[in-house]
Amino acid sequence: MATQQIERPKGAESPWREGVDLDGVQALSAEEFKRAFREHPAGVALVTADAGHGPVALTATSVSSVSAEPPLLVFSISDQSSASTTLNRADTVVVHLLSSAQLGLAKLGATSGIDRFADRALWSRLDTGEPYFLAARTRIRGRVLHRLRAGTSTVVVVHALDAHLPEPSETWADATPLVYVGRTWHALGEPSRIE
Repeated sequence: MATQQIERPKGAESPWREGVDLDGVQALSAEEFKRAFREHPAGVALVTADAGHGPVALTATSVSSVSAEPPLLVFSISDQSSASTTLNRADTVVVHLLSSAQLGLAKLGATSGIDRFADRALWSRLDTGEPYFLAARTRIRGRVLHRLRAGTSTVVVVHALDAHLPEPSETWADATPLVYVGRTWHALGEPSRIE
């Protein structure tokens, strides 16, 4: 399956206008939409790639599994992200699924204006060339299948090729998942279980 490159020309305005949907009908404002999703918890991932001009990393709460057969996942990239140019050109990516022990990595990928790869002790490269962070318990390397423009973001569809996984004897309770909700980081642990 070929990668579909969909990019808006530099300097072109977004076709999206706040408060108006595609059919010209009144829609939620950007602020209302953001407020609604602040109440929706999301797992936290760190996406890395290198399209030939140096590694980039992006903290993402938009990662979601789509299909197990074939193994597909998606994530989105805001046009405002400093990593967007590289992530929109890379053929492959590494998606790190973070536990609360990797909060530092999540913050690293979410902080703008810094060199996220300055500390060489934190990361390395896979044999296939992609940059990855050593501390992540779970990481998935995948090939980009499609890119779809959606508003001021790009949705990326990834075919999972291989993964570094925790030992089968480990459970999610061995490393509590990292969750983001209400503009705050949370550790999802046994006390959060309701049934």
